[in-house]
Amino acid sequence: MVKIKYLILAVAALFSATSCDDYLNINTDPDNPSNTIAPVETRLPWIQHHYLYAQMAAGYRASCITQETTSVWRTTRDGSSAQWSGSSSMSTTPYQWWFVVAACNFKDLYEKAEEEGAYHYMGTVKALRAAGFMLMADWYGEMPYTEALGSSVTPKFDSGKTIFMGCLEEIDEAIELFKKTQEAGATPLSKGDSWNGGDTDKWIRMCYGLKARWLNNLSKKSDLYDPAAILDAVSKGPQNNDQSTIVHHVDNAEDNVGDIMWGDPLMASIVFDCCGMSTNRRITKYYTDLLTDFDDQAIEDPRADKLIPFAQVGTDKHWMRSQGVDMTSGIRINDAGPYPTAYNDGTSTITLTDEAAGITRVVNPGEWYCNTTNSARWGDSIYVSFRSGAIGYYNTVDDQYRAKDNTVMGSGTFYTRPDGPTHFLCYHEMCFIKAEVLFKQGDKAGAFTAYKNGVKAHMELMNEKLADYGSSDPSKSVMLQSDIDNYVNTALGTSANLTLGKIMEQKYIALSFMQQNWNDMRRYDYGERDNAYPHFSVPYEFALNPNAQKTMTGGKAWGSYRRIRQSEHEMNYNASSLDASHAHARDENIYGYPVWFDCETDAQYEETRK
Repeated sequence: MVKIKYLILAVAALFSATSCDDYLNINTDPDNPSNTIAPVETRLPWIQHHYLYAQMAAGYRASCITQETTSVWRTTRDGSSAQWSGSSSMSTTPYQWWFVVAACNFKDLYEKAEEEGAYHYMGTVKALRAAGFMLMADWYGEMPYTEALGSSVTPKFDSGKTIFMGCLEEIDEAIELFKKTQEAGATPLSKGDSWNGGDTDKWIRMCYGLKARWLNNLSKKSDLYDPAAILDAVSKGPQNNDQSTIVHHVDNAEDNVGDIMWGDPLMASIVFDCCGMSTNRRITKYYTDLLTDFDDQAIEDPRADKLIPFAQVGTDKHWMRSQGVDMTSGIRINDAGPYPTAYNDGTSTITLTDEAAGITRVVNPGEWYCNTTNSARWGDSIYVSFRSGAIGYYNTVDDQYRAKDNTVMGSGTFYTRPDGPTHFLCYHEMCFIKAEVLFKQGDKAGAFTAYKNGVKAHMELMNEKLADYGSSDPSKSVMLQSDIDNYVNTALGTSANLTLGKIMEQKYIALSFMQQNWNDMRRYDYGERDNAYPHFSVPYEFALNPNAQKTMTGGKAWGSYRRIRQSEHEMNYNASSLDASHAHARDENIYGYPVWFDCETDAQYEETRK
């Protein structure tokens, strides 16, 4: 693991918190601040931002695996992931943002907080350490943990179980620190907390919510799965939307400096950075079908307009909602689609000729088209990209992606706009976890109530943000209460016909762009176990792509996406420790080897590592 010793902070923010006189008083050059100077309230928000980038970058990339999103290109990182073809380009970003700019600062923040008795800041370190290392275990399987962030430049790798149990212990330590009263004169958490505004009750509930999530991930393990412990953690997590941890983002005209890693805007949604900037990402049919025809009842979800991108088409500029790319079809592998779309915002016509078919198309100004001579792909303008505008990053007038004539070429979606919120740990997830546990215990009535509450809570939470827009655009308008009530009371069925599949697919919608969806799909073997995802199918391309099958075997004749290959940084600079962690760590088929929580027993997990 690359060892980063010094604090990485934005100098401007550092100076805003401490004056030059203060620096001079301690005989320190203000133009060269060291890692011993920055106060706790300045350190924390940057660590929160950098950790969140790691978490949500993983969430977006996982959305390609779980068929929420896809790409118009098959050979790119996202295009490969969407067909379950292992790609080393999936590996680096979550690793870098976690270790290089977040976790490397924990020791300094913790010690600084400990000096002044700022127990609540110490609690944030414990909570974020636990969340970040759990992400590493979920993503890569094995990772330096007990020796990470210390003096060793080649720390040993720990097993998934060691990391998992260590994170559970740290989250409990965080809870106890948040419960303590800070020492007199200690910096209030409210001065540095960019997530919960210093509300320790929210932090405690967030910690219990994470604990419920992680304990529930052990559903394959009969010796460790503990329904009572899960329900206890759920009862201490968020009990309503107001108690949820929601990271609010803004589209600010001054947010154009860029972060220290990629130059992405600092105040914008991470999902915007990862998805909303691109014209090549598309929504899938699996995802749109869940929103428009849940449980095959042909009842549209009021969230559909908010979670599926729109564009304006026709001479009247009416709104067209994107179709979903069918990943169970040969559209990408056989038909070279969906082809990227373009908009004629000029004053002249554009002529396209398919000589083989003897067809010519004239594209008038103000019309959408696909700039290809393959007439079979001319209709691909029905697929709208996730691209949105950005006042800060793109210097646009609003958050809509517009042509020169002001036509909206992309509305963005609820989570992919620059000001889209991050629903980090929320009440609706607690409801779905509770519903899953109760359903397995045979309490269908209790499970149905929790399931129904989860759907309704997610819609109401979305409405809180939608109300800020004050817009009549279909992608940004508030969902009507009557539509919410009608959907909840009809499409969700009854307690008598409740299934695990309904619970998990509604959870999938509510946790859009969250890496937890991939955890859930893995522990239910992508629906093969308990029919947990009844409408999910393996990507069609997987069966026709020898490279995809080769990278996913995990030592078997046939496999599925189970982990991400380790970062090149570990391969290059900590090779001996990496090789000792897993016999197949460098193999091209490592993507098909399960991580610890994805194995039924420790013995099975250890066998896969030989």
